Amino acid sequence: MFRTALRNVLAHKARLLMTVLAVMLGVAFVSGTLVFTNTISDAYQKSSAKGFDRVDVAVQPRYQDSKGDKVGKEAELTQALLKKSERVPGAASATGVVTGFTAIADKDGKLIGGGWQSEGGNYWGTNDPRYPLTEGHAPHGRNQVLIDSRTAERAGYKVGDTVRISVDGPVLTPVISGIFTTDDGNVAAGGSLALFDTPTAQSLFGKKGTYDEIDVTGKPGTGQAALKSQLDRALPHRLVETTTGQKLADDQATTIAQGMSSMKQGLLVFAGIALFVGTFIIANTFTMLVAQRTRELALLRAVGASRRQVTRSVLVEAFVVGAVAGVAGLAAGIGIGAGLRSLLGSFGATVPDGPLVITSGTVATALAVGIVITVLAAWLPGRRAAKIPPVAAMSSVHARATTKSLVLRNTIGALFSAAGVAVILAATTMNGSDGEAPMGLGAVLLIIGVFVLTPLLSRPLIAAAAPVLRVFGVSGKLARQNSVRNPRRTAATASALMIGLTLITGMTVMAGSLQKSIDKMASSALRADYVVSMANGNPLSPDVARKVAATDGVTASSPLRNAPSRIGGETEYLTGVTGAAIGELTDLKVDQGTFAVSGTNAVVDDDTAKSHHWKAGSHFTAHFQDGEKATLTVAGIYEGNELIRGIMLDNRTLSPHLSDPADMQVMVKTADGASAAAKDKLVKALGANPAIKVQDKQDLSDDIAKMFTLMLNMVYGLLGMAVIVAVLGVINTLAMSVFERSQEIGMLRAIGLDRTSVKRMVRLESLVISLFGGVLGIGLGVFFGWAAGELLGTKMPTYQLVLPWSRMALFLLLAGLVGILAALWPARRAARLNMLTAIKAE
Repeated sequence: MFRTALRNVLAHKARLLMTVLAVMLGVAFVSGTLVFTNTISDAYQKSSAKGFDRVDVAVQPRYQDSKGDKVGKEAELTQALLKKSERVPGAASATGVVTGFTAIADKDGKLIGGGWQSEGGNYWGTNDPRYPLTEGHAPHGRNQVLIDSRTAERAGYKVGDTVRISVDGPVLTPVISGIFTTDDGNVAAGGSLALFDTPTAQSLFGKKGTYDEIDVTGKPGTGQAALKSQLDRALPHRLVETTTGQKLADDQATTIAQGMSSMKQGLLVFAGIALFVGTFIIANTFTMLVAQRTRELALLRAVGASRRQVTRSVLVEAFVVGAVAGVAGLAAGIGIGAGLRSLLGSFGATVPDGPLVITSGTVATALAVGIVITVLAAWLPGRRAAKIPPVAAMSSVHARATTKSLVLRNTIGALFSAAGVAVILAATTMNGSDGEAPMGLGAVLLIIGVFVLTPLLSRPLIAAAAPVLRVFGVSGKLARQNSVRNPRRTAATASALMIGLTLITGMTVMAGSLQKSIDKMASSALRADYVVSMANGNPLSPDVARKVAATDGVTASSPLRNAPSRIGGETEYLTGVTGAAIGELTDLKVDQGTFAVSGTNAVVDDDTAKSHHWKAGSHFTAHFQDGEKATLTVAGIYEGNELIRGIMLDNRTLSPHLSDPADMQVMVKTADGASAAAKDKLVKALGANPAIKVQDKQDLSDDIAKMFTLMLNMVYGLLGMAVIVAVLGVINTLAMSVFERSQEIGMLRAIGLDRTSVKRMVRLESLVISLFGGVLGIGLGVFFGWAAGELLGTKMPTYQLVLPWSRMALFLLLAGLVGILAALWPARRAARLNMLTAIKAE
């Protein structure tokens, strides 16, 4: 039986080719994801570990927890603590480290490093071992800076050039005094690093006389653990905590691995979808192969083969197919992993150098996935074949499904579908995250139910296409009859396409609806013409708000200044605003009281008011960071949203209690409204700073739209794999169907159907099946998009369902195109059949 199974694989190479390709694509996606994420993770870990080579023990400030009415904050690492660390017996040196965001502009004024990876720090002394100088000398004062060699090379800077730099808003124009090399992971990944002398760095980063970290290097012969113990004894435990360099490197590696894990899981979800779609193809292929070899299997049973042996022979075939697909998929996956790494570079994301990482786990996973998926998908057709009595198989009595089996299938499908719809509808009435798990469960139940019911649904939906097919004469009539001849086969083929289009349509509906809702929120909540913020989301210097307010044409402006406080034993963030102007800059619906912010009068969003049981006129005590307190009055309660929420009070009340005020953004209203001229004035007033964004309402919406568009394009690209697998399924089904109907096609040719008509018949059959899958997928996608939107609507009052009719029409058109392209080879093969040979075929 084993030899028979192997011979069958070799005998049906062409028929199994599409199945091998379908499995191979899914396996390639899985192995490519593993190779890519393992390679990137390994490169970042090795790169970041180099940064801890010169650190034996790091002394870091301990966070002082909020207690009672005291607001928590980090302890300060003073010069005295630095000296204490340096005097520890096992210490060779102690270096105070200061870090912060530092944006560097290139010669065209554009931001280098993308903002998020733009860092700054202090250069310690004339021979700082952390940053070896390759050119120039150490910086002195605010007018000199060092930049890393990679940034200098990318931007074309050299020693003596003037460079535009921004730390928190205002533009600095120091001279490049030197260029250094570094093992910093951010720089290796495409970021930038600027270094100032220590007093300048402390002043720029708001750390006057203090440090972010103290790095201690041990004397020869002193281990990291011993040095840590000495530091623990010498330094106040309540203010600092010590960590060995090895522990920092291990923690960094863990953090990188966790970050890559999220990406890996996301990519593997899409790989799983492709494999799930592939199971339909595999099951369909083996069902058709078994049906075509019914008499052969019956003969094996007649000469003594047991049911188990027949099933096993089918599973051996599946094992061989899965193993071949697994090996091919692994090879393709390695190529995909290398390609994805190169693709990152083309998008401007530089990845640290390192080898391609192919672990034994990746190899084992690729082979296991290929074999297990194929064997599981082939098990049901093999079991079904083994249950056929030999005599019935030889006379083909088994060919039609019994009424009982059809009733059972349709009943199960109806129950699953009804349960899925019920659970989804129940989830839409829940609040936020509470409904996510039920909705996911309902979606799975509904998809299973629709899949089980697809054979039943195929007849009426395909029958609806009959008037159009009649236009094509005999070819159209035959195509419709062939499409419904074997509903299970049609269902399995269409379902593969249905899954991909369901997800694509659902994501498109969600993205379009969210974009519309955010546009509506921005237009309804903001009266401001512009919002000024840092490109990377960091706080702005108060100087930015002052420069904006002094700009010609500005009629009203207000910074939004966040600060923690303790209210009723809980930490609440206060938002400082310009009380006299905030009413002109926002348009928030007030539920109680008035929107009046002045003195000790504050306004509170509805959620915060509800959590504290406040009403208009309520009083509460806020304890500030400096230990002072104030009794505030709730002047009004407004409806908060994703853009504006929280407790707002006047900056003249809040700012005196802040040691280092910083603004998250500045709202601006101009005399002539939003215009190119007004925006240009603001940009020039802020020094044409590349790190600062000046955005009107449309810019804010476009920013969010870019994010949704990027996400959608990624989803389309990832789900494209599932659609490709579905196309292979259509090709496979049609090719095997043509082989199965060779005698019938020969007879049609013999009685006068020409080759063109035969091609048209196969193409129309493929088109009908693909459009059937497309209609089901788009319908389910719209339903899922609506349901997810109803769930989001509980958190976003402005949520509004938007049906992207043009996109859905495009998806349906693409489904039809899939059908036409998939039929090209099978149709050509059918038309080229020799009619006499076909008529004689058994």
